[in-house]
Amino acid sequence: MKGEGTPGVIATCDVCPHRCRLEPGALGACRARRNVDGSVAYEAYGRLTSIAIDPVEKKPLARWMPGSRVLSVGGYGCNLHCPFCQNWRISQAGSDDVPWREVGPDDLVALAMRERDLDPHMVGIAFTYNEPLVCWEYVRDCSHLAHRSGLKTVLVSNGYAEPGVVDELAPLLDAANIDLKSFSPDFYRRCGGDLDTVRGTIRRLSEERTCHLEVTTLIVPDMNDGAGEMDDLAGWLASLPGDITLHVTRFFPNWRMSDASPTPVPTVRHLAEVARRRLPHVFVGNC
Repeated sequence: MKGEGTPGVIATCDVCPHRCRLEPGALGACRARRNVDGSVAYEAYGRLTSIAIDPVEKKPLARWMPGSRVLSVGGYGCNLHCPFCQNWRISQAGSDDVPWREVGPDDLVALAMRERDLDPHMVGIAFTYNEPLVCWEYVRDCSHLAHRSGLKTVLVSNGYAEPGVVDELAPLLDAANIDLKSFSPDFYRRCGGDLDTVRGTIRRLSEERTCHLEVTTLIVPDMNDGAGEMDDLAGWLASLPGDITLHVTRFFPNWRMSDASPTPVPTVRHLAEVARRRLPHVFVGNC
């Protein structure tokens, strides 16, 4: 955790468009960054709540190093509050709400290298589970070390970050999956974000030649399940550089929508077919 500033003054965070103005000692909306002595400190740096070895297909990445595995790590906090969040127990948590342990970049890369020695299919590290960009400096520092050790890096993110953050991370990523939750600005406002920022992140990563990009849209009944919206979303992805893969996935009740019904499987499959009119690589998930 770092912070250099003047004690007793308000500090403004510049990581995402919320631009949280923090009183001394206050946490940002993401629960991961705090005003320490007049400067915003990344309090959640290296604080991991989840560590697992996953197939890359689970990220999901369908067209990047198939059959490979990655050391998946996550912390706590998120700068959105989607009512249907599937990982709300850590994404909507702070340091006092969930168990965590500190794992610095050197230790994380050493762990990944030990796992690689045991399993030649283990190719790198994935930053996932909560929202990695709320503590993007950890992703940056680990990625630098990982590449020096011959490891790949993967980002799984909501994409809600300022352009400067994305610009700094983009050259360090070998693959990314970004949530494009909807193509409706109203939908994003309900989640506490905005569509244009996420579109900007996706566009920037699509332009990074060394970063393989895939996108996921979770279909939530009566919120983003219209065929017209899916056609617009897929058409926009098709207009970007590269050959972007889209995952159309099924919602299951969770968090503030625990009383909702799961997305009907025929709805998910139909919307995938709509997307295939625009995109050559569309996959269905959770069905």
